[in-house]
Amino acid sequence: MYTVLFVLTSMVFSMTGDELSILMDNRKSPTDISSDMNMEITNKKGRKRTLKVKSISKDNSEKQILWFLSPADDKGIAYLKIEHKNKDDEIRLWLPAFKKIRRISAKKKADSFMGSDLSYEDMTSRQIEDYNFTIIKEDNINNQDCYVMKSEPKKGIKSEYSKHLTWVTKDKYLPVKEESYDRDNDLLKAKKFKYIEIDSFDLINEIFVENIQKKSNTLLKFSNLQINTNIKDNLFQEKNMKRLPRK
Repeated sequence: MYTVLFVLTSMVFSMTGDELSILMDNRKSPTDISSDMNMEITNKKGRKRTLKVKSISKDNSEKQILWFLSPADDKGIAYLKIEHKNKDDEIRLWLPAFKKIRRISAKKKADSFMGSDLSYEDMTSRQIEDYNFTIIKEDNINNQDCYVMKSEPKKGIKSEYSKHLTWVTKDKYLPVKEESYDRDNDLLKAKKFKYIEIDSFDLINEIFVENIQKKSNTLLKFSNLQINTNIKDNLFQEKNMKRLPRK
């Protein structure tokens, strides 16, 4: 009896951080996603600023292009990201007021993205080979059983963060909550994620990011999500940053 209970318990808690990270990375995802995005930024004084954005991504967001449609001061600004495995990611901003493409270097990835609580690093994927993963406990959030996984950048990996704690659902391996800590190991950002199911795919439709230290927050809401529309790789080029999409 005790032997059986011990074996069952060992089976339940046998998941490792590395195994969980692979399961998350291998989750079924569309080839491409198009959506409208509403970005609401609230500063520490409670003042709000809202931006409307068109987003197209491909290959699990390894390629992404964003066009800012409003407010008027930001209309026409565009963001392009192409992630690479063995070299620095390509990140660019098109600034129409200056008629200039600004390249975001690895040294600038901690900078705020468009004045929001997201940094350029937050906008890129974490490569499995760059992190050490550990499951530190289990928890329940909104009646969802979760693993709590710690992700720490390996030595030599440049990051604004010392670690992340991510709450990952046991059934679908979806991150629903995350805490990100600065280089002094103090809590910097708290994040929450919500999903919608479309054609058996679980897609993020809301992200809430709170900067604990600055007392500001950013809410991203995604609508009009379309998937697998045969987006071509050649969309993700500098020349297309300068062309606002047709409505």
